Amino acid sequence: MQQSNSYIIIFAVVLTVILGGLLSGISQVLGPTQKKAIDLDTKKQILGAIPSEKAALDNMTPEEVIARYGEVITSVVTDYNGNLIDTNEKGGPMVAEEVNIEKNYKKSVEERQYPVFKYTANGQTAYILPTFGAGLWDAIWGFVAVTEDFTTVKGISLAHRGETPGLGARITETEIQARYVDKAFVDGSGSLVGVTMVKGEKNPESKLGPTKVDGMAGATLTAVGVNNMLVAYLECYKNYFDKNVKGGNSLSMNQ
Repeated sequence: MQQSNSYIIIFAVVLTVILGGLLSGISQVLGPTQKKAIDLDTKKQILGAIPSEKAALDNMTPEEVIARYGEVITSVVTDYNGNLIDTNEKGGPMVAEEVNIEKNYKKSVEERQYPVFKYTANGQTAYILPTFGAGLWDAIWGFVAVTEDFTTVKGISLAHRGETPGLGARITETEIQARYVDKAFVDGSGSLVGVTMVKGEKNPESKLGPTKVDGMAGATLTAVGVNNMLVAYLECYKNYFDKNVKGGNSLSMNQ
């Protein structure tokens, strides 16, 4: 029997309301679990910027990762001028781990919020800085650990959304990231130049020097994206270090 148009419309509306309610309920149920998973992954990436911590992560349970993070990481959020940001947009306390780096990337550098994660363990201190940029196909991002004098990389963790397997996707490999350890991002004249991944692979050390790392064969454009990302974000953090760290000012970090 052919149904009237009004019947079909009412049926469609009721079905939409029911399905919408189900999806909303599922989202509310799964939301906390998803948030915990994202929080855990972020903390693993931050810890992974420190080579000694990265080596231990694979053998740690989620609970152990969270506990270790709380032991060795403190954090603040700064603006482009190096001033600390204490409250978020809602008027609550600013939490560095909750700053959406990808969302901030779409803003001008002067409008962004910049989290700073201070690592202290076994007599070692490093500052871990989030970075975000564009690879060959999609977004790339990472966390770079730098020395207190803001001159040298102590470690890095890199990730991507869509780089080519076996080529640009190699930025996630430990061997590639290890190349950045102890590389300078400031040249002999004191200018911030970043760390440059050169074209090609298995380059002689004479072609590299203190501010360059060996490249990835067949992944030149991904390497260019990493280069641009690092120098851009290190430049954005320069005012923070000049104002709060290098000058020796006392700085309170949030747990």
